[in-house]
Amino acid sequence: MKVWLDGGLEDSESARVSVFDHGLTVGDGIFETVKAVDGRPFALTRHLDRLTRSARGLGLPDPDLDEVRRACAAVLEANPMPLGRLRITYTGGHGPLGSDRGEAGPTLVVALGEAARRPDSTAVITVPWTRNERSALAGLKTTSYGENVVALARAHEQGASEALFANTVGELCEGTGSNVFVVLDGEIHTPPLASGCLAGITRELTIEWTGARETDLPLDVLESADEVFLTSTLRDVQAVHRVDGRELPGTAGPVTAKAMRIFEERSGDDLDP
Repeated sequence: MKVWLDGGLEDSESARVSVFDHGLTVGDGIFETVKAVDGRPFALTRHLDRLTRSARGLGLPDPDLDEVRRACAAVLEANPMPLGRLRITYTGGHGPLGSDRGEAGPTLVVALGEAARRPDSTAVITVPWTRNERSALAGLKTTSYGENVVALARAHEQGASEALFANTVGELCEGTGSNVFVVLDGEIHTPPLASGCLAGITRELTIEWTGARETDLPLDVLESADEVFLTSTLRDVQAVHRVDGRELPGTAGPVTAKAMRIFEERSGDDLDP
């Protein structure tokens, strides 16, 4: 496998980032995950726009998007595969063993891993931990993913593929790596960005293409919603058939099924919507 590291392609076995990289020592970094189908990235422009927003929110220099595009193209060409997870990581670079940044400049890594098509439906759990909608990192896609690692491990222990968080005021927020939608009386709703959730690219496209409404929702809406579904880069639109102990239909409900169909058709028509 070939990866891009600070200006060029390297073998993944020999590529090295400093042990003093701020992304490693204090989680001072951001990232994007991009779906790649037959070597072609999906919605890359939107992902790169968000990469820049995250960099500015964290106080990092704006990434050189021309270089990032070159890196993505080079990695995709060097590692042909039918479905891939293209990961762009951008950190504060070499720095001291504390929160202050160094002067060396950012680190850029682009890597690719094989992915498999997700099942049409999945199980999720809720967790007792909350998202802080007032955090300095709220809405930024940073490498500070420790909370997600713990919550996702809890989900796997309970036979689920995702864990859902409320925020500090008890409103439904998001999953560890997904956004959540609910269907109420035939209408699609999803938490607003003010809830503290990530501005997911698939979330954004789903809202645009289905007319879903951004609505403040209590966490317990999951106990009464007619349908629940998740969106993310590699899930696209995925139905939920179980929330904690509540069983939902094993196949996608009519509104979710329509959303899945719309997303598949629209994303197939335009790789960079």
